[in-house]
Amino acid sequence: MAKILKASNIRKTINYLKKNGVKHAYYAARERIESEKADTYIYEAVSADALMRQRELSKEFSYKFSILVPVYETPEAYLRRMIDSVLTQSYGNFELILADAGSSDHVEHVVQSYRDERIKYKKLKQNGGISANTNQALMYATGDYAGLLDHDDVLTPDALYEMAVCIKNAEKDGIELQLLYSDEDKCNGDETVYYEVNKKPKFNLDLILSNNYICHFMVMKRQLMQELQFRSICDGAQDFDLVLRAVNYMLGKDKRPSKSKSLPIAHIPKVLYHWRCHEASTAENPESKRYAYDAGKRAVEDFLRAREWKGKVIHLRHLGFYRVDYEPDLLTNRSDVGLVGGKLLSKNNKIAGGIYTAEGDGIYNGLHKEYSGYLHRAVLTQEAEMIDIRCMKASQEAEEIMEQLLGLPYLKNPLNGNFNWRDGLRKEADYQEISKKLCEEIRKKGMRIVWDPAMIEKI
Repeated sequence: MAKILKASNIRKTINYLKKNGVKHAYYAARERIESEKADTYIYEAVSADALMRQRELSKEFSYKFSILVPVYETPEAYLRRMIDSVLTQSYGNFELILADAGSSDHVEHVVQSYRDERIKYKKLKQNGGISANTNQALMYATGDYAGLLDHDDVLTPDALYEMAVCIKNAEKDGIELQLLYSDEDKCNGDETVYYEVNKKPKFNLDLILSNNYICHFMVMKRQLMQELQFRSICDGAQDFDLVLRAVNYMLGKDKRPSKSKSLPIAHIPKVLYHWRCHEASTAENPESKRYAYDAGKRAVEDFLRAREWKGKVIHLRHLGFYRVDYEPDLLTNRSDVGLVGGKLLSKNNKIAGGIYTAEGDGIYNGLHKEYSGYLHRAVLTQEAEMIDIRCMKASQEAEEIMEQLLGLPYLKNPLNGNFNWRDGLRKEADYQEISKKLCEEIRKKGMRIVWDPAMIEKI
């Protein structure tokens, strides 16, 4: 597997060099080499005893899942593995809907070898593209929730059970979940090696505008998915587009809410999906579907338009990652945001703070300023639990909270508009403790806190 990864990395580095130049290619290659050396991920399969217990506990749930799979001349080995991964779920209340857009009868012959009434095979009259084909499968869905599965990928055997448990737990709190997603990893063609685990955060509005981190495994309330449908104009990023339009729907018609809104979206912090990597897959060769990244950019632009937020969406250096440059700035466009924080850089050009966990732990501390971090998140705009008062901008409402908390007027740096802490706080002040208290107050008021890595302050 190391040789396979090495070959793919060489290709990625060459493409990156052509696109971004020598300096950025050098740091990108160096960071990837360092991250692979430090990668100790091992996928731990669910034990047979645990799956047996899940089968018994599944009898307590009544949710039905519709698994949608557009297929097109899928190699038999991959097709059978995908189907088997669904049929062997510990949670059995599902239907597997296969929409075959291939010109041959290859897929149909494979499906006919199975004798399971939960499989619904539909031969499409024509290949209308991934969105149109998925809509054909969606048309036949009857489950409470619909999930998306690529024709050459694999679900872990506990995937649907974990989804059902999450739905049930939310119901106990009076929440009807509209969208759920899990962690995922990648595997090689024969599933002998699993790598590049994607451990995702809870729903993060600004992060989803930067990258489709939700991806796999994702299920959505079936009625909502059928109402929204997939759009062919976003083929290649149709799942991303669907998620953004679902988020827009859940945010509601008020385009400029005074407070942030908690959405009925849940993250399951467990790998439930294996993304198979082979030469033709986007996971192994991002350049194979460059059009998908333009489609993703359109999806973000459409979301901004729907929310009446004025901004320009630009591609970042890594494919599939975006930045929204708001006009004239984020706070002007977003009344749901109270604070925007930036990145603190040390004298040796490493991140020294700026974004923290709620407990005050630096998320990207120690990372070189030219590195993009785990799954490139260190260069992405994102919601934060806590940011640093030494590099911060505040809304008018947040300014008042800041002045009450600190007993100081809100002073702005005339050069960048950031909070001018040098002219206000004592030099020996505990900036982290002050930042923590301020961010706690802002969150209590129901306002979002956003971290923008393009805002930089040297300390």
